Amino acid sequence: MEVKSEKLSWWTKIGYGLGDIYGGGSGVVISFYYLIFLTDVVRIAPALAGTVILISKIYDSITDPFEGILADRTRTKLGRRRPYLLLGIPLVFLSFFALFYPFSMESETTRFVSVILSYLFFSTVVSIVMLNYNALHSEITLDYHERSSLSSIRIFFSTVASIVAALVPLEIVKAFPDVHTGYIVMGLVFGAFFSLPFIATVAAVKERPEFQRPPEAFNWRRAFIDPFKNRTFVYTLAMYLFAFVAIDTVSTIVAYFVKYYLQRSGEVSFVNGALLIAQVISLPFFVALSKRTSKIRGYILGLAIWAVAMLVSFLLKPDNAPAWVYVFASVVGLGTGGIVVMIYAIFPDIPDVDELHSGERREAIYSALVTFIRKFSSALAIFAVSNAIGWAGYVPPLQETVDGATKLIEQPQSATFLLVLRLVFMLLPIILLAFALIFAVRFPLTPELHRRLNALLKHQRANEPVDESEKQELTKVLLG
Repeated sequence: MEVKSEKLSWWTKIGYGLGDIYGGGSGVVISFYYLIFLTDVVRIAPALAGTVILISKIYDSITDPFEGILADRTRTKLGRRRPYLLLGIPLVFLSFFALFYPFSMESETTRFVSVILSYLFFSTVVSIVMLNYNALHSEITLDYHERSSLSSIRIFFSTVASIVAALVPLEIVKAFPDVHTGYIVMGLVFGAFFSLPFIATVAAVKERPEFQRPPEAFNWRRAFIDPFKNRTFVYTLAMYLFAFVAIDTVSTIVAYFVKYYLQRSGEVSFVNGALLIAQVISLPFFVALSKRTSKIRGYILGLAIWAVAMLVSFLLKPDNAPAWVYVFASVVGLGTGGIVVMIYAIFPDIPDVDELHSGERREAIYSALVTFIRKFSSALAIFAVSNAIGWAGYVPPLQETVDGATKLIEQPQSATFLLVLRLVFMLLPIILLAFALIFAVRFPLTPELHRRLNALLKHQRANEPVDESEKQELTKVLLG
């Protein structure tokens, strides 16, 4: 039986997409600027800076799955997801402001503890808000291609926010003679920028009434173990993990690479901006490609483009013409754009595969697992990079106070540090992308299999007889 296509209104697509201004933009600010903010402004050692984020992920490993279970079991007149988005509006603002507050206590230990507390606050808020936001993607439409379209809209807003987040924060900071004041204002501005769009998301999105059935009794094994028996989920998670750790590695280290190796200190924001603009440009191409072929083909093409670009990165020199740096950043953006839009189009299909076995809609637990893995992988990347640059002999800038204004005086770096910087920048992403490719070529869910799955689930939800041989075949291929 054919499943009727579920076309969404533009208001629903745009309203939903606006929510990812937070998901995309906040991640870019943290990836590009948080480590260098901790080492150069808050002035804690690189190893301690990496430890801050690692500690928060240990905390997340405990809290994220339970937040997902709570969300899946929530039943209100607003639905399962929207109450958390509504509550998140003031919390998103406050937590982002706290994240970039330039603590300046005399004791490094006190600054270290203050940074940990602010990061845990931010991490809790982003978990609760984004796992419910991501869970909505699976519920808004059940159509395979319409989910790709919705993914392109959310990634469009995410990438536009990322461009703003790459270009504007340091410009706000530089607009003030005191670097501490600059970061305070930046935190206030971006806290509002990330929180207010959720008003539109809550207003535009409606949740499916058929997914509001009373939840079954909680079972620890079904919640935490069964998802990892889902072959489609495990492969998607591996593709996501390896590709996004590569993205986090490059995002974290690019500021050091451009500033200290290429000697283009004033161009960090613009190089990041070129990369993100290329991501936006790539979105229509990859969505069209996925409709003609499949989502996984688009993902693999994105991997290939990015891997080639990273190989070429070792040829970049400080005396190259400025245009070559921007060409390189643009090609990286084209590749990462394909990876991001396709993986976020694949994720909404995972709860459909799970429902085949569980009979439940468990979007939030999968979203929580993905959110946790994403944050934990990001923490590992930042921890590894921070320790690598510390081991290689990174010399942070000196702080100088003139007429009450604090300024940073950059210091020369050693040849050893610059070589380690170049090797990490090139080799680590390529190795990670190779692992992502191994899982991508084995990915089981095709457009035709998803069509058959949706048809079967429609009967299953209505308590109608299903073709058992079809169910067994789908279970074998998709769940393993």
